[in-house]
Amino acid sequence: MTRTQIQLPDELYQRAKTFAAQRELSLAEVTRRGLELFLARFPSSEPQPGAWRLPCVDGGGIKVPLHTLRGIVADDETNRSLTDR
Repeated sequence: MTRTQIQLPDELYQRAKTFAAQRELSLAEVTRRGLELFLARFPSSEPQPGAWRLPCVDGGGIKVPLHTLRGIVADDETNRSLTDR
C-alpha cells in the first residue's frame, strides 16, 4: 500500500471526519472508498488494449474531378428549377 498526503479545505475535512466517525471508519478508509467510487463512475477515457475502435476507411481521394462535379451540380440545380414550376 502506498502512503500519500493530500490537502483538503477545512470544511471538507470536517465533513469527512464526521462521516467516518459516524460509520466507525478511518478517514483513510473513507478516502479509499470515495476514490474507488469516483474512479468506477468515471472510467479511463483511454482505449483499453483490444477494445473496439471505429474503423477508419481510406477513400483514396476524389474520384470525380472537381470541374466535372461542378457541372453535375449545375445540371441538377437547372433540372430542379424546371421541375419546381
